[in-house]
Amino acid sequence: MTAENPRPRGCTNFKLRQLGRVVARHYDDHLTQAGLKGTQYSLLSQIVAFGPVRAGELARRMRLDNSTLTRTLDTLERHGWIARRAGTDGRSRLIEATAAGRARRDEARRCWKQAQEAINARIGEAEIVRLHQLLDELTEALDDDPDRDTPAAR
Repeated sequence: MTAENPRPRGCTNFKLRQLGRVVARHYDDHLTQAGLKGTQYSLLSQIVAFGPVRAGELARRMRLDNSTLTRTLDTLERHGWIARRAGTDGRSRLIEATAAGRARRDEARRCWKQAQEAINARIGEAEIVRLHQLLDELTEALDDDPDRDTPAAR
């Protein structure tokens, strides 16, 4: 083995989760000013952008399992930031942001932008661009569900 061809060491899952926790804490620290966690902000932003939307579509788009999605939706609904209503076929439910939810998302967006700018400044914008490209490529390569909305498909 040479320096040009190093072998992977350690557990990729552990390293990704570790990084995820560090990044999530960074965003949560900023978003707490708006009364949201990063997961809540992401979901509320998707609902604002694509709502009214079915829960299954949100789960697919965000690559969330149903239990995680349901827990976060329940929290957003308890706060009055989203509403669920009957869908077109009577069995499905549509989720949409309320006026309070849109206002909360707008407030949180300023906090998110501060978090994003801080990450960009600390790591460097060119590195962030490379990171995003690599993450998109890896997500697409490893995703077992080719019908999901991938950045490359957008």
